[in-house]
Amino acid sequence: MAREIPDLIATERTGTGKGAARQARRDGLVPGIVYGGGQDPLPLNFNYNKLLQKLKQGRFMSTLFNLKVEGQEDVRVICRGVQRDVVKDLPTHIDFMRLKRTSRVNLFVHVEFENHKAAPGIKKGGVLTVVRPEVELSVIAGDIPEQIVVDLTGREIGDVIHISDVTLPEGVSPTIDRDFVIANISAPSGLRSAGVDEDEEGAED
Repeated sequence: MAREIPDLIATERTGTGKGAARQARRDGLVPGIVYGGGQDPLPLNFNYNKLLQKLKQGRFMSTLFNLKVEGQEDVRVICRGVQRDVVKDLPTHIDFMRLKRTSRVNLFVHVEFENHKAAPGIKKGGVLTVVRPEVELSVIAGDIPEQIVVDLTGREIGDVIHISDVTLPEGVSPTIDRDFVIANISAPSGLRSAGVDEDEEGAED
């Protein structure tokens, strides 16, 4: 299932240069531009509050957006630069690049864990420790997975789940060139403490 692409709404900016950009900021807007995709650059304005809200959500630079501009066809874009005020650290200008549906892009994708009840280690009281709730993947812009799924069936206490244990959708690959850890199933603290106590008692004998 493909991930739903969030909308990003903008208006076309009339006029270019520093004067038009300063006026946009006075009007509570953030000036920006979208370029690439075989089309001319298009100056835009973004609602300041809505843009700031999206920036605060995190992963902004690696999120694919569906850019909606009145009078223009929707286009998928990714941010390629955010200029900020040096004192207030607030956005003053933003750059986006158009992407074709066949373009490859690096994005963070949510990791979903399923079949907890089918994991003997969890049934015994083991704790699933998630190391990476999201993983950065190389994906096709027109077919971004909503999530990747880790099947916990048969997992025991002490098991470590690596990215190589996950079946990724066709055309999707990790951006990190090593077999990194996604999660593990550890013994509950009570059992770990009991194990330490037993060892200490055995040592005294």
